[in-house]
Amino acid sequence: VQSQSIAPALFGIGTVEARYTHRIGPTVAGRVLRVDVQVGDRVAAGQSIGEMDSVDLDQRLGAQAAAIRSAQAEVLAAEAQILDAAARRTFAQAEERRYEQLAAEEVVSQEAVEARRQESQMSAAGGAGASAKLEAARQELARARAEHEALVRQRAHLALVAPVAGLVVARHVDPGTTAVAGQAVVELIAPDSLWIQTRFEQLLSSGLRAGLPVRIVLRSRSSQELPGTVLRLEPLADAVPEESLAKVVFDTLPDPLPAIGELAEVTVALPPLPAAPVVPNASVQRLGERTGVWVLERGDLRFAPVRIGESDLDGQVQILEGLEIGAQVVVYSQRALGLRSRVKVVERMPGVAP
Repeated sequence: VQSQSIAPALFGIGTVEARYTHRIGPTVAGRVLRVDVQVGDRVAAGQSIGEMDSVDLDQRLGAQAAAIRSAQAEVLAAEAQILDAAARRTFAQAEERRYEQLAAEEVVSQEAVEARRQESQMSAAGGAGASAKLEAARQELARARAEHEALVRQRAHLALVAPVAGLVVARHVDPGTTAVAGQAVVELIAPDSLWIQTRFEQLLSSGLRAGLPVRIVLRSRSSQELPGTVLRLEPLADAVPEESLAKVVFDTLPDPLPAIGELAEVTVALPPLPAAPVVPNASVQRLGERTGVWVLERGDLRFAPVRIGESDLDGQVQILEGLEIGAQVVVYSQRALGLRSRVKVVERMPGVAP
């Protein structure tokens, strides 16, 4: 039994995932006209990756543009009518005042004055009608412009555009296929958003925290260790297998990128522990309900119950209580040991690595 500091580590299995996945498709049902990208292509932000068939949308845009021009002509005509009505009213009012003066001089009859007064009132009513017609023409012009704007936006949505720079990972629909609203035609990911959804045994994950360094081994590159970091711990654990979940990111993205869904082995290096008695984990045994080690004292065996602490990936276990430094413990035996077992120390056992 030796006193030494060990650096415990956690081992977990994870899956490569994309933090941000963009599923690009139409906002309304329609037929796919073209798809310009293939799986594995890299695209830039704002790049066109396909287009939906416009059907009769271009013709509707032309018709709506004509409706706007017609409404504009109606507005101009109504404004001209207002000017004409204003001129007529001014003339009628001047005639009404002139005839009132002539009537005061008894040159014209009162009936002629009343006729000019009615003409003035009719010209005022004509001006009000022209103003109402102008307002209606302006409302019609606004409606036509709003419908045209809606069609323009609808036409713009027919273009399938990459929202971010990314990598195409799936192409779900080919040209000529009808797609429903919200259906993904192309799926892409942001390459710099890859992380590993990793599972750790809950009993051993007490020291796990964000910011710890990790070593990542992808299944497709089993001979290469990639550095990484624990990004965060998930607040929800998996209760059935009793596992804690953590997100692990690469310090430097591997090239080529790993496949989404690829398995990875993740080893988390925990902070070193203070020095304490340490034994190989193969020496820890159970005798009934007790956990302990077999101690060799002057050629005799004694079972020493112990309280174990942390362990590292090299197979070393800390003993918190029950053992003294310098004691000799049994690591391997040819058969199960008991209190009456007779032992003989050998240099090595057949089939056991030294």
